[in-house]
Amino acid sequence: MKKRLLVLSALVLASTGSFAQQDLALTHFMYNKFAVNPGATGIEDGICGNLIYRNQWDKVNGAPNSAIFNGEMNLSQWLNAGAGINFTHDAIGFSRQNNVSLNFSYHFNLPFGVLGVGAGIGMINFGMDPAWIPPQTLIDGTLPQKSSATNFDANFGVYLRAENWYAGLSSTHLPAMGLKITPTAVPSNATTALDYNLARHYYVMGGYTIRNVGSKGEVDIQAMGQTDAVKFTAMLNARYIYNNLLYGGVGVRYTDAVAVMLGYKFLDRKDRKNARMFGWAGYSYDVSIGRIAGVSKGTHEMSVKFCYIPNPPITKSKHPRWL
Repeated sequence: MKKRLLVLSALVLASTGSFAQQDLALTHFMYNKFAVNPGATGIEDGICGNLIYRNQWDKVNGAPNSAIFNGEMNLSQWLNAGAGINFTHDAIGFSRQNNVSLNFSYHFNLPFGVLGVGAGIGMINFGMDPAWIPPQTLIDGTLPQKSSATNFDANFGVYLRAENWYAGLSSTHLPAMGLKITPTAVPSNATTALDYNLARHYYVMGGYTIRNVGSKGEVDIQAMGQTDAVKFTAMLNARYIYNNLLYGGVGVRYTDAVAVMLGYKFLDRKDRKNARMFGWAGYSYDVSIGRIAGVSKGTHEMSVKFCYIPNPPITKSKHPRWL
């Protein structure tokens, strides 16, 4: 069955010659917000980095495997803004997609929170390296060959952060450009060209934190919906965070999976300059409930978040009137 799934996907790909791929969906999307919404870039204090690895539909041959790294910085010491960089690697079957973007967000201070308006520019690369086993006497020219292409990409978003809640709207792949795939080696009887149509995606996100739940806990509820105007998916998470040290929770992804989440703060200390450093490690296990449930052994996702928050500089006036 596993091989049939991959072969069927390849045949559909080969027969159409043109296709688009939905952006990946994460259980730990709260650690990847500014990658899909540039408005959220650097809106929190300090410098933060996130690393996420997702092994989707474990034991299914050719199933998606994804890795994300991003880093962001609050620039409030120089400018009421934030900057960041994001890298995403997504592998499905024979295909590989890599996205890199540089984000900038300008922050507006409001009476009840901070509004970030941001944009991201970067590049997207798509490549294939098929390992076909065709008949030795006749190579099937309709099968896609090893190829790759690169093009410009851009994102835009607005993000509002208040004391106990946040909300955001954004769009990725705004140019929605097509990538002309250039094979490195083409059989003499090849008849099908391969195009990669990059679909524009739309995101809505929001979250709310309920403080003082129990003696030392709080409940963190977060949701994200995404669509390419063809397919729609949404994720809802609820975590109980104990003493700002441990968390456990559950999540539901529309028509796809239910998840169990666990996390631990492995670092929380201050250095000699009173700057704070902290880090979280998280794990989630998704149980498939869709059509893939019969062959999938679930989805594993691991995340690491690290932040460095410098101590605000002490300003001193040199004017005699203020000594």
